[in-house]
Amino acid sequence: MIFRFMVEHQARWSIERMARVLGLSTSGYYPWKRREPSARTSANCALVQEIRDIQKCHKRRYGSPRVQMELNARGIKAGRKRVARLMRLNDLGCLPRKRFRVTTDSRHQEPVAENILNRQFDVAEPNTVWVSDITYIPTTDGWLYLCVVIDLFDRMVVGWSMRTDMTSAIVIDAFAMAVLRRRPTVPLVFHSDPGIQYCATAFRNASLAAMPSLVRSMSRKGNCWDRACA
Repeated sequence: MIFRFMVEHQARWSIERMARVLGLSTSGYYPWKRREPSARTSANCALVQEIRDIQKCHKRRYGSPRVQMELNARGIKAGRKRVARLMRLNDLGCLPRKRFRVTTDSRHQEPVAENILNRQFDVAEPNTVWVSDITYIPTTDGWLYLCVVIDLFDRMVVGWSMRTDMTSAIVIDAFAMAVLRRRPTVPLVFHSDPGIQYCATAFRNASLAAMPSLVRSMSRKGNCWDRACA
């Protein structure tokens, strides 16, 4: 059992270090390792492959009870404790659910625009209707937030901004990029959700300074289909 522990953890610690800490001799470990694997070891290896296949098929959503049920359905008999131990030793446990990140905060006292667009997502001319939304992206360094501005005429992303926070600056930057790239001259409808980033005084002032003829439109509270195009 101790030698098997050393095999399973040799990627983390050297054999010599584990032998020294456990009070063993490497002269006993290496002959043991050269022996033919026992029937139990071979059976465990085959069982681990089956567990790996089950977790791959189900995107690692199964814990040991459901994995055992799936094994039984495949005609493979294995105790739950054995399945749980092999899953633990081979890092095949159930992955945690991704946390939902709220990007729309409608609980504020800022003015909210009327839903002028009203799901009329087919537009005949460019730079007449822009839609915008914010999403989140998990990275190894934490969450990043992405704001995009899309022209409904051709569904092109005409402006975007990415930040580690969700202040109104992310919307201001994306809108400024869209204006610099497209330079619209006709009256423009800008449609978004009623989140605080779009309703904030800072964004209202910045957007009107860039386009005095801008017409604001916002989806109804709690109705994501009003901005499904984004």
